[in-house]
Amino acid sequence: MQVDVLNIKGQKTGRTVELPAEVFGVEPNDHVIYLAVKQYLAAGRSGTHKVKTRAEVQGASRKLHKQKGTGGSRKGNIRNPLYKGGGTIFGPKPHSYDFKLNRKVKDLAKISALSYKAKDNAILVVEDINLDTPKTKQLIEVFNALNVGNKKAILVLPEYNDNVYLSTRNVPNIAATLLADINTYEIVNADVLVFTENTAKIFADNEAVVA
Repeated sequence: MQVDVLNIKGQKTGRTVELPAEVFGVEPNDHVIYLAVKQYLAAGRSGTHKVKTRAEVQGASRKLHKQKGTGGSRKGNIRNPLYKGGGTIFGPKPHSYDFKLNRKVKDLAKISALSYKAKDNAILVVEDINLDTPKTKQLIEVFNALNVGNKKAILVLPEYNDNVYLSTRNVPNIAATLLADINTYEIVNADVLVFTENTAKIFADNEAVVA
């Protein structure tokens, strides 16, 4: 898949980058994408929900009345779950929602998501963005020149760039991430992926980088 390299003004530079078909041209597997997104969202849940059982609520432990001879039902203490203020039966307890996915499943999900983006022409390659200082306005101008300023976009970098990260921090629809850190949820959630030229060359040189 040949992709034109654009400059920061949105114009073609005359250079192209070949993105490997093994990553950007496979038949997408919707189910593994679903599993990867589900795992990502599940891992983000705090799981701190908690209710008190009859052993934890306040109340005396004495038996309310004798077992037999009252004409009424048998009763234990006031902390019985059937009474107001009593404990909760089978209520939620703190636990993790995260679950394990095999590495091959995660890789296939990421490749499938990238292939969807390639099919939708939602991948751009721009020459490397170099900022001397954090400049949010300057970065917004670059994305506007690429005609993606009003879309949810992810700028994928080959290595950490403090100035670029700080420039995107206050822009609600633009985020920056490292190629090594990008996940299936981020790919699916974004309208467009913006690779720097060096990021795209890493893909071109070694498609196994997806793993």
